[in-house]
Amino acid sequence: MFKPTAAVATLPAQDFDRAKAFYADKLGLKPTDESEQEAVYAVGDSTFSVFPSFGAPSGDHTQLALNVDDLGAAVKALRDNGVVFEEYDLPGLKTVDGIAELDDERAAWFRDSEGNMIALGERMTS
Repeated sequence: MFKPTAAVATLPAQDFDRAKAFYADKLGLKPTDESEQEAVYAVGDSTFSVFPSFGAPSGDHTQLALNVDDLGAAVKALRDNGVVFEEYDLPGLKTVDGIAELDDERAAWFRDSEGNMIALGERMTS
Protein backbone atom coordinates (compact mmCIF):
# COMPACT_ATOMS: atom_id res chain seq x y z
CA MET A 1 0.00 0.00 0.00
CA PHE A 2 1.30 3.44 -0.93
CA LYS A 3 1.08 5.77 2.06
CA PRO A 4 3.51 8.71 2.01
CA THR A 5 4.51 10.15 5.36
CA ALA A 6 5.68 13.60 4.18
CA ALA A 7 6.23 15.76 1.12
CA VAL A 8 9.43 17.70 0.59
CA ALA A 9 10.08 20.36 -2.04
CA THR A 10 13.47 20.42 -3.75
CA LEU A 11 14.62 23.54 -5.57
CA PRO A 12 17.39 23.65 -8.18
CA ALA A 13 20.20 26.19 -7.93
CA GLN A 14 22.48 27.13 -10.82
CA ASP A 15 24.74 28.84 -8.23
CA PHE A 16 24.49 26.90 -4.96
CA ASP A 17 26.39 29.43 -2.84
CA ARG A 18 24.30 32.32 -4.18
CA ALA A 19 21.09 30.40 -3.41
CA LYS A 20 22.18 29.63 0.16
CA ALA A 21 23.07 33.31 0.65
CA PHE A 22 19.61 34.34 -0.64
CA TYR A 23 17.78 32.10 1.83
CA ALA A 24 20.00 33.30 4.70
CA ASP A 25 20.19 37.01 3.87
CA LYS A 26 16.74 37.65 2.39
CA LEU A 27 14.54 35.12 4.22
CA GLY A 28 16.54 34.62 7.41
CA LEU A 29 16.63 30.83 6.97
CA LYS A 30 19.67 28.79 7.95
CA PRO A 31 20.19 25.19 6.79
CA THR A 32 19.43 22.51 9.36
CA ASP A 33 21.59 20.11 7.35
CA GLU A 34 24.09 20.92 4.63
CA SER A 35 26.42 19.05 2.29
CA GLU A 36 27.89 19.59 -1.17
CA GLN A 37 24.72 17.98 -2.59
CA GLU A 38 22.02 19.96 -0.77
CA ALA A 39 21.05 22.45 1.90
CA VAL A 40 17.98 21.46 3.94
CA TYR A 41 15.78 24.09 5.58
CA ALA A 42 13.13 23.50 8.25
CA VAL A 43 9.90 25.51 8.15
CA GLY A 44 7.53 24.50 10.93
CA ASP A 45 7.06 20.73 10.65
CA SER A 46 8.14 20.71 6.99
CA THR A 47 11.43 20.87 5.16
CA PHE A 48 12.62 21.87 1.73
CA SER A 49 16.01 21.61 0.14
CA VAL A 50 18.10 23.48 -2.39
CA PHE A 51 20.51 21.51 -4.56
CA PRO A 52 23.14 22.39 -7.16
CA SER A 53 21.75 21.88 -10.65
CA PHE A 54 23.13 22.33 -14.11
CA GLY A 55 19.80 21.75 -15.85
CA ALA A 56 17.37 24.25 -17.33
CA PRO A 57 16.28 27.22 -15.20
CA SER A 58 13.00 26.96 -13.33
CA GLY A 59 9.60 27.69 -14.85
CA ASP A 60 6.87 30.20 -14.13
CA HIS A 61 4.88 28.04 -11.73
CA THR A 62 5.03 28.03 -7.93
CA GLN A 63 7.71 25.63 -6.77
CA LEU A 64 7.54 26.29 -3.04
CA ALA A 65 4.69 27.71 -0.97
CA LEU A 66 5.24 29.08 2.53
CA ASN A 67 2.26 29.69 4.80
CA VAL A 68 2.33 32.81 6.98
CA ASP A 69 -0.04 34.21 9.61
CA ASP A 70 0.11 37.83 8.38
CA LEU A 71 0.80 38.19 4.66
CA GLY A 72 1.01 41.98 4.70
CA ALA A 73 3.63 41.95 7.44
CA ALA A 74 5.58 39.15 5.72
CA VAL A 75 5.61 40.99 2.38
CA LYS A 76 6.79 44.18 4.08
CA ALA A 77 9.55 42.39 6.00
CA LEU A 78 10.83 40.65 2.88
CA ARG A 79 10.63 43.84 0.80
CA ASP A 80 12.67 45.56 3.51
CA ASN A 81 15.24 42.78 2.91
CA GLY A 82 15.30 43.48 -0.83
CA VAL A 83 12.89 40.80 -2.06
CA VAL A 84 10.94 41.89 -5.16
CA PHE A 85 7.36 40.62 -5.46
CA GLU A 86 5.66 39.71 -8.72
CA GLU A 87 2.72 41.75 -10.01
CA TYR A 88 -0.06 40.09 -12.03
CA ASP A 89 -3.03 41.42 -13.97
CA LEU A 90 -4.45 38.25 -15.52
CA PRO A 91 -7.96 36.84 -15.84
CA GLY A 92 -8.65 35.35 -12.41
CA LEU A 93 -5.44 36.64 -10.84
CA LYS A 94 -4.72 40.28 -10.04
CA THR A 95 -2.29 41.56 -7.47
CA VAL A 96 -2.42 44.91 -5.73
CA ASP A 97 0.93 45.93 -4.28
CA GLY A 98 2.08 42.33 -4.80
CA ILE A 99 -0.85 40.66 -2.99
CA ALA A 100 -3.69 38.69 -4.60
CA GLU A 101 -7.03 38.21 -2.84
CA LEU A 102 -8.25 34.70 -3.68
CA ASP A 103 -11.37 32.82 -2.53
CA ASP A 104 -10.11 31.69 0.88
CA GLU A 105 -6.51 32.85 0.77
CA ARG A 106 -4.31 35.86 0.17
CA ALA A 107 -1.07 35.19 -1.71
CA ALA A 108 2.07 36.86 -2.99
CA TRP A 109 4.88 35.52 -5.20
CA PHE A 110 8.58 36.26 -5.59
CA ARG A 111 11.59 34.58 -7.16
CA ASP A 112 14.63 33.40 -5.31
CA SER A 113 18.15 34.12 -6.56
CA GLU A 114 17.89 31.16 -8.97
CA GLY A 115 14.55 32.10 -10.53
CA ASN A 116 12.46 29.60 -8.53
CA MET A 117 8.94 30.91 -7.91
CA ILE A 118 8.13 31.09 -4.19
CA ALA A 119 4.60 31.78 -2.92
CA LEU A 120 3.55 33.18 0.43
CA GLY A 121 0.01 32.31 1.49
CA GLU A 122 -2.30 33.38 4.29
CA ARG A 123 -5.48 31.37 4.85
CA MET A 124 -8.50 33.54 5.48
CA THR A 125 -10.85 32.52 8.27
CA SER A 126 -14.53 33.44 8.21
